[in-house]
Amino acid sequence: MTGLPSATILYHYFHPDDVVSARHHSDLAEGLAHRGWNVVAHPCHRGCRDESQKFPLRDFWNGVAIERVWRPNLKQSSNVGRVLNAAWMLAAWSWIALTSKRRRDEVTIVGTDPILSVLSALPFRFFRPECRVAHWCFDLYPEAAIADGLLRERSIPVRVLKTLLTAAYRKCHLLADLGSCMAKSLEKYGSPAVASTLTPWALVEPAAIAEPDPSVRTKLFGEKASIGLLYSGTFGRAHSYAEFLELARLLRGTGVEFCFAGRGNRADELKQATTADDTNIRFAGFAPEAELEARLSACDLHLVSLRPEWTGTVVPSKFFGALAAGRGVLYAGSPDSAIAKWIEEYRVGFVLKSGKISDVANELLRAASNPAEIVAMRRRCFEAYHRHFAKAAVLDRFDAALRATLRPR
Repeated sequence: MTGLPSATILYHYFHPDDVVSARHHSDLAEGLAHRGWNVVAHPCHRGCRDESQKFPLRDFWNGVAIERVWRPNLKQSSNVGRVLNAAWMLAAWSWIALTSKRRRDEVTIVGTDPILSVLSALPFRFFRPECRVAHWCFDLYPEAAIADGLLRERSIPVRVLKTLLTAAYRKCHLLADLGSCMAKSLEKYGSPAVASTLTPWALVEPAAIAEPDPSVRTKLFGEKASIGLLYSGTFGRAHSYAEFLELARLLRGTGVEFCFAGRGNRADELKQATTADDTNIRFAGFAPEAELEARLSACDLHLVSLRPEWTGTVVPSKFFGALAAGRGVLYAGSPDSAIAKWIEEYRVGFVLKSGKISDVANELLRAASNPAEIVAMRRRCFEAYHRHFAKAAVLDRFDAALRATLRPR
């Protein structure tokens, strides 16, 4: 393994954990190993959804060395547990920065779980001045906590955190964001790091545009749906449903059917908000991964939402899953977000704008009367995904961006 560039991946969870972000970082590690990197990952030894589950402290998987951090069984689902877990992992990674063997051409890739993980850039650059640091930013804190109402913008804790984060971002050589809106949020920290948009890929990448399975489509939307719109995934505090509910009520009795197959507090609120008159709205549970491809391809459009105040703090990953399945997106969120801009640039769906929901309703009715329009959109979605967002394409860009940090400036 001598002579190869080295990549150290710092992320809370990793293979064989099946949580989505762990899958992405595991794919990244595996992809870099296949592209000629010596890769070691330092996750914790506990499972994400089941914290009683423990993995071996040392392991080797698909060319990746895994050296797990022992972590106490603190509940990640509680705010106190999240903060303590973050402090524990940051301390452990700082110790690794101090004590682990130094390598030539070394890059440390830092994720965003646990919260404030980017602070580990400080000990890595202090103890290993030659090490390059790349930050793959899936979400921004404290910005997300401010958007959620947990912290106040001008409070003392936020000012202290932003001071520390500014120092950490300025130690990075590469800031990998998930879209233009997140890149704009990161610019406020004034980091000299190279910025690059490196999006998460879909966990399921069909080799061709899948035709809807009639039985699955009927189960989700009924027998007479001319257009089926599906929300699949977590429906949490960052998401909204009011726009979808207004649109669905405008389209009652037209054959445009909605199905919400998710979980979370917003999903429960939506169920309570629907009435007996909302006959074109249905609900379904989560699908096992073995059934996910059939479900994602059973609809004509995927519903994606993000409350405007969350713009730039996160980018919903279900957008990429929809395009991979050859399906368009109906997005409720800020027109300044990356997803809204991609939809308009690649013509892969519709953006629900305040005061113009009836315009989208008319567009859907027009598409329902012209099936060829839906077929053409499927083709555009599939092509856009494989050109810009597919795993192989993003990993190639990631590999090139990391190698560029190793070149003398």
